[in-house]
Amino acid sequence: DVDVEKERISLGMKQLEKGAPAAGGVSAGGAGSLRRGEVVTVTVLEVRDGGLEVQAGEDGATGFIKRTDLGRDRDEQRPDRFQVGQKLDAMVIGFDRSKKPNFSVKARQLAEEKEAVEQYGSSEAGASLGDILGAALKAKQ
Repeated sequence: DVDVEKERISLGMKQLEKGAPAAGGVSAGGAGSLRRGEVVTVTVLEVRDGGLEVQAGEDGATGFIKRTDLGRDRDEQRPDRFQVGQKLDAMVIGFDRSKKPNFSVKARQLAEEKEAVEQYGSSEAGASLGDILGAALKAKQ
């Protein structure tokens, strides 16, 4: 970037890297095909105390799953329950400063639960719990 008025030139090392984003781009290191909110299958590359280093697909972008994003319940948030090479489904929740994707198993679980409630919990899906219990109580009387 060149600022003629202030007589300044801005340079960046990231632009020299292979697959670096062009001005305003969002792809780097294979992360260009990933979108926020997308669910992908990732492979565990490394187990750390703070979470898991994972890779999307076979030769996709590498990213990280924080300990708190490994599951909703506290007992699911232990990185040591995973092994190197294990595959799991996770949702892309964002990208860090170097455009590496951040994943979350917890966000995927919550999204699936919300979708199930919308699909099966609506009045269009059939009888509600009140309808079923009401019919059962009337039959018993």
